[in-house]
Amino acid sequence: MESVTLTTFALIRHGQTDWNAQRRLQGSTDIPLNDVGRAQARDAVEVLSAYEWDAIVSSPLSRAAETADVIAAGLGLSEVRRVPELTERSFGPAEGMQAGPELDALRVPGGFRGAESEDEAADRGLAALEALAGEYRGRRLLVVAHGTLLRVSLSRAVGSTLASIDNAVLNLAHHHPIDGWQLEYFNGEPVMAATQG
Repeated sequence: MESVTLTTFALIRHGQTDWNAQRRLQGSTDIPLNDVGRAQARDAVEVLSAYEWDAIVSSPLSRAAETADVIAAGLGLSEVRRVPELTERSFGPAEGMQAGPELDALRVPGGFRGAESEDEAADRGLAALEALAGEYRGRRLLVVAHGTLLRVSLSRAVGSTLASIDNAVLNLAHHHPIDGWQLEYFNGEPVMAATQG
């Protein structure tokens, strides 16, 4: 039996985009980082440098990919692997919209008409994280992805509904093949053991 089976994940939402700043639904639309987002990615390096990392992967969407590239360069990690399954939840025709009557007209239970449901996104995201946990068992992995995908996947993993995930802050989770997932930091703050599902 392996002596080290705990796999540690830093789960990072990409830095800010103009659509984030305008409170528009991005989903799978490929919106790039803005200058604030690039600065957030650079700032994340300082927090992440307190740990040693074996590898970094990201969503292929440019906002996550660029955030990962900035972090990788800052930490001296040579290669960022893109994982298509880490792409943000698709919001379908709701993408680009802000809160209001037009968006409300598209709402259906579990999401929006013509969009990926929250359950589908959670299934996809958690399956991707579980696959990475198997591939990188016993190692320390940085994952740069998206707010909704990370929130619904982590909520499913720990059995508790989590709040929105902030841009480019540390969410630290551990995966054990038998005991499952444990969340240590959420939005940069320590998680009380009692809040874990």
